[in-house]
Amino acid sequence: MSKNYYEILGVERNASKSEIKKAFRELAHKYHPDKKGGDEAKFKEINEAYSILSDDQKRAEYDTYGRTFGSSGQGGFSGFEGFDFSQFTQAGRGFEFDLGDIFGDFFGGGRNKVRRGRDISIDVELSFKESVFGTERNVLITKNSTCGTCNGTGAKPGSPLQTCSVCAGKGKIKETKTSLFGTFATVITCGTCYGRGEVPKEHCTKCRGDGITREQQEVRIVIPPGIENGEMIRLSGGGEAIQNGSPGDLYIKVHVTPHPTFKKEGNDLVMNLPIKISDALTGTVVNIETLEGSTELKIPRGTKPNEVLRIKDKGIPYGTGKRGALLVRIVFAMPERLSKRAEELLEELKKEGL
Repeated sequence: MSKNYYEILGVERNASKSEIKKAFRELAHKYHPDKKGGDEAKFKEINEAYSILSDDQKRAEYDTYGRTFGSSGQGGFSGFEGFDFSQFTQAGRGFEFDLGDIFGDFFGGGRNKVRRGRDISIDVELSFKESVFGTERNVLITKNSTCGTCNGTGAKPGSPLQTCSVCAGKGKIKETKTSLFGTFATVITCGTCYGRGEVPKEHCTKCRGDGITREQQEVRIVIPPGIENGEMIRLSGGGEAIQNGSPGDLYIKVHVTPHPTFKKEGNDLVMNLPIKISDALTGTVVNIETLEGSTELKIPRGTKPNEVLRIKDKGIPYGTGKRGALLVRIVFAMPERLSKRAEELLEELKKEGL
């Protein structure tokens, strides 16, 4: 019975080449015999499926006839057809070949991996007002930075670089490891020149040839308006530097101190305003404190409890020149005690049906 190669790789029949390759890499990584919990039989089956579906002609034959022609086995599998045999050379009792990016992860190798510095995370505390309108902060961070004397080359100023003797200027070296299938050769970054292919003839006296120094650096952080408590700001390249690679990123976690009066609701600010019942019934004008000073608010006659009055352009800035509103929720301020005259007036109001 013909094998279902699409089912083996877990892809649809109309899967693209990139989808097939991705599925193969994930399954090969999972079932590789050299890994704990690996499965040699499953690994061979996965490779067999990939060898057919990754080849346009074989895949067309398989889709049409359920098998391929001109190769051994029902499905056309012969050895490791999923790999490029031009990379195979006799090496003692087995084969030596470069698996490149497919199995580079197994042995810490792999091609074209960009070296990257470590990310840094810091915490910044803001007042409520700063979180609404935004602000700027200068913080001191101790981190690995590119040497300012040699600009990261590791060479003494005026001294030339010379070819790395370990990798002969290639920046890469071959590392071999023996496995069940023979000798695997992987290409890794040279640990002497860190992939540059060159090393300093005379070392920089400040960084001692590393190109990196650990020092305190002042970083300017721009906090955008409307940022929320717990949000993260990412500064690309603000992390630690690394030899012959790109720096990591700086992550700033924001902590906003709560305000006793105001809260945020989207782009609006919300506050409660206690007023006397008499002012609600008859209407009045009151002064209220905002984050930008005092402003007048008209209380219409007959205002009800929990009614919300809106003051435009007193909320959170957003977009280009836009701002939310200040929403004022009316709360009735109940007196702790009533005078005899007030009680008499209330009794009269009751008689009036109020």
